[in-house]
Amino acid sequence: MSSKLWTIHDLADYLGIPINTLYQWRTKGYGPTGRRIGKYVRYRPQDVDAWVEQQGER
Repeated sequence: MSSKLWTIHDLADYLGIPINTLYQWRTKGYGPTGRRIGKYVRYRPQDVDAWVEQQGER
């Protein structure tokens, strides 16, 4: 697996939403799965894409 992990800034750019929204979602348990790497939260692009696909199913 050679995909670069995304920062919250990368994710906000990709989804086109404010960073603060992502922080709020994270505290509510909503949004793509983030992984804590030390003191940082990182996102796998494939997890984000899977989450986006699931949003159309609701």
